[in-house]
Amino acid sequence: MLTRKQHELLCFIQQHFKTHGYAPSYDEMKAALGLQSKSGVHRLVRALKERGFISHMANRARAIELLREPDMPGSGGAAAPAESVSAFAPNVIQGHFTPKLQAARTAPEAAAVHLPLYGRIAAGLPIEALASPGTQIEVPSAMLARGDHYALEVAGDSMIEAGILEGDTVIIRKTDTAETGQIVVALVEESEVTLKRLRRRGASIALEPANQRYETRIYPAEKVRVQGTLVALLRRY
Repeated sequence: MLTRKQHELLCFIQQHFKTHGYAPSYDEMKAALGLQSKSGVHRLVRALKERGFISHMANRARAIELLREPDMPGSGGAAAPAESVSAFAPNVIQGHFTPKLQAARTAPEAAAVHLPLYGRIAAGLPIEALASPGTQIEVPSAMLARGDHYALEVAGDSMIEAGILEGDTVIIRKTDTAETGQIVVALVEESEVTLKRLRRRGASIALEPANQRYETRIYPAEKVRVQGTLVALLRRY
């Protein structure tokens, strides 16, 4: 059986995978569960790993893999001692879990669509703008938002703390606007393109990496043109 907080974390990890295609960060898990420190998150993650619901791959960013997804909590179930973390409820969730993920991943792909794969985009330093599409890539339609989309292959490691690794394929929704904090494809000075998190700072735009080894670059707003926002990520193992 799982405690309520363990179950909540497992549900949050599952939903994050479905929405973003990769695991949440420890900061995101801490905020989602209303915990005061990451130590509580580490305890919950360790408990889920020991119970076989998730696995953890060493030396990789956001290296959590979901092995079993949660059922809806039942109305019954015996009580068990809760973990010694503040705000824990004394109840537990009956742990009737089934390995559904494989079935979900192998569901009929009839709803798949073909997107243009434009080539490699730097997630490190900017590269020359990609001018023409290359090959096509097949993507499940459930991964897409409304509107037109295209795919790019990631080159570089500046977004690894956002779970975006070299060789990944990112799915981009075409748009020329973005909210601050979104990961975008940005065209800089009409000649260079890069994948970064966008931050608005008055009349300036900051293109922020997700790797502490890289610096944030700040440009006048008129020098940066949004070409799309990240909606999904594909990865081969």
